Amino acid sequence: MNLIPTYALYGEQESPHDWLHWETIPARSRLHGFRIAPHRHEHLFQVLSLSAGSARVDLDGAVFRLRPGSIVVVPALVVHGYDFSEDVDGVVLTLFERDVRALGPGFDGAAIIAAGADIVVDAMRRLIGEADHPGESHGEAMRAHLTLLLVALRRAQSLAVALDGQPDRARMHAAAFRQMVESRFRQTRRIADYAGAIGVSPTHLNRICRQVLGASALTIIERRITLEARRQLLFSTLSVKEIGAELGYDDPAYFTRFITRMLGMSPSAFRREMGRG
Repeated sequence: MNLIPTYALYGEQESPHDWLHWETIPARSRLHGFRIAPHRHEHLFQVLSLSAGSARVDLDGAVFRLRPGSIVVVPALVVHGYDFSEDVDGVVLTLFERDVRALGPGFDGAAIIAAGADIVVDAMRRLIGEADHPGESHGEAMRAHLTLLLVALRRAQSLAVALDGQPDRARMHAAAFRQMVESRFRQTRRIADYAGAIGVSPTHLNRICRQVLGASALTIIERRITLEARRQLLFSTLSVKEIGAELGYDDPAYFTRFITRMLGMSPSAFRREMGRG
């Protein structure tokens, strides 16, 4: 079975943290031939800032090109991997997902920010500066700087774009579908609803998804629902029934069967297993 590895930081099964961890992009990528294979973090939230060189990033199966000035936002449980040029430079900031969520709404999915990145970079620099040189009221300062970083990310996220050149019509439809799934996966799983909103037939939407995203439209929706279910099971105290209801499943038994199929174990078993980590 080809499982996607889950790491604390890439290549590390455990890594102690206070508020955050930061390092330059080449510090870790050079050790792996400038390639970070697809993986995910159960509890970590990452922000990558590319200042030099170029990169190719894979986010949950969608591949994008990065240029200097790009910011990549990777919430917990998002599968991500990178191929960097050897002249790459920049910073990777790693936080606990729980700290991010404690300060406001979390980020539902990964994002690539090309415009408005300067304010994000400045907020990252200030947060790292406080972490490296703690002073009086360090905890309050860290919370303040982290809040400002999250505000900067949310403001810039509205300008998030895929940096893979000018998209053709199929890529534009695929991007519109992914964006719609992000906003509507709790309300509907019907392919016809998404296809109608985009202006294509369900059959054509499936063809586009397989061509551009490498999976059927239903698979994309189910993966997004599963990702949210995993997050809720890990980071919330909601019951399995409540999580199912929040995700649009009126029948708790059906929701349990669905999650069991997607995760290979029941929601309750998954929560117990992850709670041992």
